[in-house]
Amino acid sequence: MLASQRRSVILELVQESGAVKVSDLVERLGVSDMTIRRDIERLSSDGLLERVHGGALALDGSRSSDEPGFTAKSLLQLAQKQAIARAAARHVEAGSSIGISAGTTTYELARAVRDVPDLTIVTNSIPVAQLLHESGTPGQTVVLTGGVRTPSDALVGPVAVSALRSLHVDILFLGAHGVDGQAGLTTPNLVESETNRALIASARRVCVLADSSKWGTVGLSTFADLADVDLFVTDTALPDRAREAVRETVGSLEIAET
Repeated sequence: MLASQRRSVILELVQESGAVKVSDLVERLGVSDMTIRRDIERLSSDGLLERVHGGALALDGSRSSDEPGFTAKSLLQLAQKQAIARAAARHVEAGSSIGISAGTTTYELARAVRDVPDLTIVTNSIPVAQLLHESGTPGQTVVLTGGVRTPSDALVGPVAVSALRSLHVDILFLGAHGVDGQAGLTTPNLVESETNRALIASARRVCVLADSSKWGTVGLSTFADLADVDLFVTDTALPDRAREAVRETVGSLEIAET
């Protein structure tokens, strides 16, 4: 197991139970006490959990206006995000134009399509643009919207919205802070919400990438209803009741196997 995957597991366990002991992590992950302590120290320095004697505590991040940073979110549900990204990537054809919104699941989507030739990618995500630029795949064109940078490394605001008004993509791959049957797709950032609406308006089809932990989370601002979504890709842990709600509303539901 890579260090990043190990830290992802530690962070998920902390968030599930509220606290973990070093001794329990050593037994579960099969590594040394010192390795676990270094992992906790790294996660603590990144602001993802609180390091305490003998273990770690979860931080309180439940408020609807809280917006975690890109690094914090990238470690959560990593295996699920990668499976979702692989499933969604099958809908990308060489020579097409796609939109990729900011987010950690959409970043994994960018990883999955970085070798597809002759793509035109429109994005408001700095990490996505950097990843695709560095891939150097023949014929790929990356359009970065510009705008004001958020804690989640999204470019938002009037500059981003203005750029998107003149652009048109075949399919948009869209992330969300939260997904709810009533509230729809939400984010804690009001300006990012406006920019996401502009992304949706630029697309012929909208594909939402959201792992099951996002269901029932409601951020401050709604930027789309579930009825606006053509394809919803999630993982196998999505509850049956949530699956029914999605199937009744969106065009198509796809479950990615981890």
